[in-house]
Amino acid sequence: MKKVLIINGGQNFGHSGGKYNQTIAENTLEVLKEFDNVEIKVTNVSENYDKHEEVQKFVWADYIIYHTPIWWFQLPNGLKKYIDEVFTAGHAKGIYMSDGRKAENPEINYGTGGMLGGRKYMLTTSWNAPATAFTLPGEFFDEKTVDEGPLFGFHRMNAFVSLEKMESFHFHDVEKNANVERDMKIYREHVRNVFEKELKSELVS
Repeated sequence: MKKVLIINGGQNFGHSGGKYNQTIAENTLEVLKEFDNVEIKVTNVSENYDKHEEVQKFVWADYIIYHTPIWWFQLPNGLKKYIDEVFTAGHAKGIYMSDGRKAENPEINYGTGGMLGGRKYMLTTSWNAPATAFTLPGEFFDEKTVDEGPLFGFHRMNAFVSLEKMESFHFHDVEKNANVERDMKIYREHVRNVFEKELKSELVS
């Protein structure tokens, strides 16, 4: 039985009601329930949570799936607060032990003190920006992908605690030109393909 933790970073703030990421999380759950060898837990960061219980969820999980809107090119405040609190509470308790360096040679091995080795994570993000803002020459993100550009630090954060990256999925232009039915169909197929490969490889090994 493989264990999956879904973290829904959507929240009600300003003109955002968090409904889009709630829909993404529900679609993730729907696909994962197709697999009979998967156990699932869900955290909604907009609800009350116990940071120590959340640490235990990370330790428990084989896979972590983050769902987050992007506000001002970064994680929204509620998800950032959740990560700050939970990862800090996880020091020496299953998330990370140290920054990995040794006193005798502090110039090397930074970022090798994570404790979540053997686990993987997947990221979804939702943007007002169209996909072309990342791909076309002269457009806003200078032809850098979401993962290489705005979310680079997020991925290094996960590497710091020894999580291995799975293929991300990014929703674009969701405020002005959303096609929820189409996008969720494509997304469900993404989740299905990713986990079919993951769970098949687990059975083989």
